[in-house]
Amino acid sequence: MLTVERIQAVIHKLEVDTGARWLNYLVLTLAIMLLGVWYDTHCYHSFNAPAAMDAAQVARNLATGKGYSSECVRPFGLHLLQQHNGAAAQAPGTNEVDAAAVNALQPDLANAPLYPTLLAGLFKVTSPKWTLELEKPFWGGGGHFSRYKPEFHITILNQFLLVAAVFLTFILTRTLFDHTLAWLAALLMVGSDVLWKFSVSGLPTLLLLDIFLCLIWCLVAFEAAGAGESPNGSRRFQLALVTGLLAGLGTLTLYAFGWVMLPVVLYFLIFGGAARTRLSLGTLLVFAVVLAPWIARNLMVSGTFFGTAGYAILENSMRFPGSDLMQSLDPNMTGVYGVKSYLVKLQAALHDLLPNGVPGIGGGWIGCLFLAGLLLGLRNVAARRLRYFTIMCLVVFVFVTALGQTALGAAVPETNEENLLVLLTPLGIIFGLVFFLTLLDQMDFAWVPVRYAVIGLVVLLACQQLLFTLLPPKIRVVSYPPYNPVEIQRLSQWIHPNELMMSDLPWAVAWYGDRSCTWTTLDAGPQFYQLNDYIKHVSALYLSEQTMDGRLLSDCLLGGKNSWSGFIFERVGVRKLTSEDAPDAWNVYFRTSADDPRRTFPLHYAPQEVYSSGIFLTDRTRW
Repeated sequence: MLTVERIQAVIHKLEVDTGARWLNYLVLTLAIMLLGVWYDTHCYHSFNAPAAMDAAQVARNLATGKGYSSECVRPFGLHLLQQHNGAAAQAPGTNEVDAAAVNALQPDLANAPLYPTLLAGLFKVTSPKWTLELEKPFWGGGGHFSRYKPEFHITILNQFLLVAAVFLTFILTRTLFDHTLAWLAALLMVGSDVLWKFSVSGLPTLLLLDIFLCLIWCLVAFEAAGAGESPNGSRRFQLALVTGLLAGLGTLTLYAFGWVMLPVVLYFLIFGGAARTRLSLGTLLVFAVVLAPWIARNLMVSGTFFGTAGYAILENSMRFPGSDLMQSLDPNMTGVYGVKSYLVKLQAALHDLLPNGVPGIGGGWIGCLFLAGLLLGLRNVAARRLRYFTIMCLVVFVFVTALGQTALGAAVPETNEENLLVLLTPLGIIFGLVFFLTLLDQMDFAWVPVRYAVIGLVVLLACQQLLFTLLPPKIRVVSYPPYNPVEIQRLSQWIHPNELMMSDLPWAVAWYGDRSCTWTTLDAGPQFYQLNDYIKHVSALYLSEQTMDGRLLSDCLLGGKNSWSGFIFERVGVRKLTSEDAPDAWNVYFRTSADDPRRTFPLHYAPQEVYSSGIFLTDRTRW
């Protein structure tokens, strides 16, 4: 009899008690996992964001015991290191003081530390093989590249972070509203095309999204602790401190996220009551304590708070168009902080961001409902105050995204780490659904199934981008030009680990080739020789189709004799070998003559074959 009662109790829990809730969670998790398998089968691709490769190679150095160092070298980073170390340029060939820290592992100055540290832990656990496996099924086959194992492991980790974001959104929505809206919000999070794109991008965005959702939950719990006749002041203060901790961790994931402290402090000042000053100062203090050790490290290494990342506002501006700042060894910083340059950059960025980026928050059609939902009156105090916090974050994120835009971020639209607006996706979905369900309640349906049909239609419209992405036919792209992992690894094997390469894709060479590689200098003349003669000898030059496909008039002819496109156009050629030498073969050669002073360029050896994605020059025969 006792056994029968126990069975009935278990059945009761599964049907109406906590068991039913966990069963629903299990079904949702399995559905997301199946969707992940489908997405990875049809839409997975190699990394195409430079920031993803940059963070991954730093993580590999951490995992292999090389410390927080980088093999992706920025000329501007060399400038900061030299300036900090106070070493003047030395005579060619001496290089007694390694002011630029290129003869050993160079400290990384571009990445916030939390995400590379997480990836390093992943690499420690999975121990991936760093060379491409071209003959193994799934990873390759028949000598053709299919997937890079470490990248795929990072994708799986990010998709687990996506699952966590879905559950955090569900819990947050259920706390503020009800189960129906919570399940709809979770469904739209799962159906968000932009979040799935970020899951295969290799960027820290989904980790940052989880941190941001935890921060929002703290604000909601803060309101709950202050509700009623006897508010819990100590718990409210503890939650304010945790909010500062989370903001600090988010900043250690992406420096630009630190601006979230503006809405956070304003929130506590406006809604903190009599303890508003104590709450705001406590949050700021914890935020500063979390950042202090890393800022101290940066100051000790480079004399800057955030390394090269702290100069993002100057990139892609009037003074430093494109990536000129990061490629410059000796930039002229006089007058760079004039207001006009920032206003021009802000205006140009907002011209695209306001009509295209902001309405898309939440994904698809739900973005329009989100903007209308921000104007909706809400009876729930916590939800109403979260709406104000969302508006403050929206304003701050728009300006930070616009002013922090760089040439590398602009090269990968939408799925780049500079896109802070994607962090508002859960809030966009929540407030969009609130507005939609409010309108739906105003409609008098004679037949109840019609109501569910309307809800289903809106869900399909909100998820239509992902649905079209998954629909066949699909051709899975394994790498994006100009990245060719197979060629990069092959070329890098000819360079010794203690030598320095130069490329217009240094992040790809550092990640796939595992070799120290500097970004091409601002020009192929004085700046190149300054690096080669006074800092460290450049042993090889790899120029991808990004440079090889330069425009004839503006890049090659009018770009100046020292531009890299002009360098290729004037001095490097490709010719077909004679049938006696090698049928159907091509050779790279220099267009030089005995009286041409430019023939002294130190890299004038090239392999016989011409590579499909670029050109490779070295200081001696290495093949």
